[in-house]
Amino acid sequence: MKPPEEQTCLTLIPFDRREAITLKEAATIAAKSPRTVNNWCVQHGIGRRIGGGVWMVSKVALAMFLDNDMLALAAYQAGDRSSAEVGRYFDRLNLTSLTV
Repeated sequence: MKPPEEQTCLTLIPFDRREAITLKEAATIAAKSPRTVNNWCVQHGIGRRIGGGVWMVSKVALAMFLDNDMLALAAYQAGDRSSAEVGRYFDRLNLTSLTV
């Protein structure tokens, strides 16, 4: 049995439904197609498959990506949920309770 793979992108980990939106919802916010948002999830790590099934997008990661704030996005993907750079996105999206 091989050991589990190391997690490198911590988008939506731990998973909290309050932070997650569907590809369709994210596409509406971004004014793009769901297919484009799906590509962003794969290429830029703004979402993940939940339980190996449906794609969910992080509201926080999407906002960072749309703002072109790659430093904050990288910090978020590394697991940072409390720095000022990342925390301001949680504040802006009324998700501050998820940073505790």
